[in-house]
Amino acid sequence: MRNRMNVYFPPEMLKQISDLAVQKGLSRSAIVEAAVASFLSPDGADRREAAFARRLDRLSRQVQRLERSAHISTETLALFIRFWLTITPPLPDEAQASAQAKGKERYQGFIEALGRRVQKGRSLLDEIPDE
Repeated sequence: MRNRMNVYFPPEMLKQISDLAVQKGLSRSAIVEAAVASFLSPDGADRREAAFARRLDRLSRQVQRLERSAHISTETLALFIRFWLTITPPLPDEAQASAQAKGKERYQGFIEALGRRVQKGRSLLDEIPDE
């Protein structure tokens, strides 16, 4: 035996229920009954918790990859700066203009090489072993 119960839904939710009922070939009552049964099921909380746990695990792995990437980027920059500061001798004033022009040329070449590398999907991080 079934008992009757009147419930009220917002118009947009009622439309979704009706559309799903037509799509699945079921009555609106069957759709609502299945939704309520799923909500009341003791397994429902476990399934939601498992879904949250999977999502949190995935987010944790993404954060770990981001931390690794940031660490490698920072170390790469620090190593380059240390190398550049210890190897590059100071220039006399008369050589500054030509050195700046050459620096602009080299920088443009660097930007172009970086652009090609990014377009190909290559990354320094891909070249570094995970271990």
